[in-house]
Amino acid sequence: MEYNTERPQLVIAEYGRNIQKMIDHVITIEDREKRTKSANVIVNIMAQMNPQVRENEDYMHKLWDHLHYIADFKLDVDSPYPPPQKDTFQKKPDPIPYSDNKITFRHYGKYVEKIIAKISEMEDGEEKDLLIKIIANHLKKSYLSWNRDSVNDETIFKHLEELSGGRLKLTEGQQLLSTNEILSRNRGPKHKSSNYRKDNGGKRRNYNPKRY
Repeated sequence: MEYNTERPQLVIAEYGRNIQKMIDHVITIEDREKRTKSANVIVNIMAQMNPQVRENEDYMHKLWDHLHYIADFKLDVDSPYPPPQKDTFQKKPDPIPYSDNKITFRHYGKYVEKIIAKISEMEDGEEKDLLIKIIANHLKKSYLSWNRDSVNDETIFKHLEELSGGRLKLTEGQQLLSTNEILSRNRGPKHKSSNYRKDNGGKRRNYNPKRY
């Protein structure tokens, strides 16, 4: 018995070992015309095995590239496409640079900072005061998502002032939603199932405590 651990490693596992064996055999065919016909047959089999690749406009080109890649670029046939260069497969992609945007408070997120910056640019008035209160309540809600303990409104006011560069402040007398109110909204409404009781048949019917 031959174990997979004793066999050569698959170049592209999606096509399986039989495809790889066929390609290895085609390389050994001396007649170029027969070699080319065999290569075309293998490419058609590869297309049937992976019908999803047909969604791409250049899927046949991609299959021929895979054929050459599995053959370790040793297959000399009359391909409808120029054979790929070995360097193109071995070349590593350019690294994706990490964002250098610094987030002042991670539990609020970058988009909240951008919204606060936009509000800061608005002219003073009722609309701006309303938006300041809304964003302050949102800060409190976000804070409580990370920390279930009660948070002092003064902490939220300081964070808002810091995020806005001192340009946004709540007017005197304004109050934020209470911690209990925010947490209850996060939990959502409770299902009121206490007013129903199942009868002997398993059906639900209204439950009136006075009847029992």
